[in-house]
Amino acid sequence: MVKMLDLCLENCKIVPGNKEYCIGIDEGKIISIKTSSIEAVKTIDIKGMVVLPGLIDAHVHMRDPGFTYKEDFKTGTSAAAAGGFTTVLDMPNTKPPTNNVKNFKDKRKIAENKCIVDFGFHAGADNPLNIKKLASLSPASFKIFMDLFDDEILMDILLEISELPLLNGKKPIVSLHAEDNEIIRRYTQIKKDENNLSPTVYADARPPFAEDVAVSKAIMMAKEFNLNMYICHTSTKKSLNFIEKAKIDGCRITSEVTPHHIFLDSSYLEKFGTFAKTNPPLRSKLIKINLTDIYKADIIGTDHAPHTIAEKEKNIWDASPGIPGLETALPLILNEINRGNFTFDEILRLLCRNPARIFNLKNKGFIKEGMDADFVVVDMKKERIINPENFHSKAHYSPFEGFKVKGIPIMTISRGNVVMDDGEILKNKGKYVYS
Repeated sequence: MVKMLDLCLENCKIVPGNKEYCIGIDEGKIISIKTSSIEAVKTIDIKGMVVLPGLIDAHVHMRDPGFTYKEDFKTGTSAAAAGGFTTVLDMPNTKPPTNNVKNFKDKRKIAENKCIVDFGFHAGADNPLNIKKLASLSPASFKIFMDLFDDEILMDILLEISELPLLNGKKPIVSLHAEDNEIIRRYTQIKKDENNLSPTVYADARPPFAEDVAVSKAIMMAKEFNLNMYICHTSTKKSLNFIEKAKIDGCRITSEVTPHHIFLDSSYLEKFGTFAKTNPPLRSKLIKINLTDIYKADIIGTDHAPHTIAEKEKNIWDASPGIPGLETALPLILNEINRGNFTFDEILRLLCRNPARIFNLKNKGFIKEGMDADFVVVDMKKERIINPENFHSKAHYSPFEGFKVKGIPIMTISRGNVVMDDGEILKNKGKYVYS
């Protein structure tokens, strides 16, 4: 007797085509994709809605452990599920930081008990002595904050990473927050000395050329040390152009852009004040990355960075930098598809396929037989006004507050389990993706 499949999703519109399919799922995997019906224990009628692979966010800050008053793995992955993300890669700047084997393993135990979608970790690379042992745990990448280190320490770290053996058949990835330490220190002090507390001054304290210099330096170091570099939250056209040219020249370097750097500019520091403060800061319209530049980028990452309202209400120098982004990213992008400014192909490239390829997520990013049954169903006609009070994240603020969007994720499925249905978060147990 043939065993029935666990689940069938019927009447699924799989883009970029216009046909409707049935997707058969068993034990968390995609078993078959057909235009004809599939027998299963349970069937969900998708009613002709667009079905995308579950989105992958390569850049989140879940704040767990140590800062769980801001966010934790339960609330953060609930926000991810609400936004259509089925895999998240968490950054190492927690308390304690994810910069040694013990902290990495402890963090994994915490996440396994709380996450409702799949997860992985970037490792902190602030101590060269810990890097070899951390590499044995297969981190998504080694994260370095260039704004916190001088060049001598930076080169020591990169040299140590360059001497590591291949991880999963590939050179380890170095993820960089690319803002030059010396430039930021100098310009921040100049602006503080002016006693100007206007939120707009923050963009001048971390000027565009601090990023452009850091990206140029990163490209040269990638070549010198023969490394794979991933530039987080690229915010200027010039930096994106530097990276594009370096790729043409054979440098192994990739770029990430964020929704807030695409859809907002520095004028939002006037409108939303410190609630729009982030690193790198929002840029002026003349130099910022726009949707027309997106073809040069490799990944869209949210840089989901939640804080409390009290932390964001402090003056511009003391307020914590960061914007929650998991629940706004996909609606903002779907809205641009409805406006004719973006395509489903670009969603697939920037939020599914490239993150899976770059970060070695072998069973993610595609709707194909044998892959993990991760999906997000979107209603391209449904409209909403972004209201942070409705977020599943603990961070109930957003510079996107009041934006009207058309195109909403209405169901998220992780390994064949529905984790979000029409805004309601359901129980699930996320898995560590590098086991």
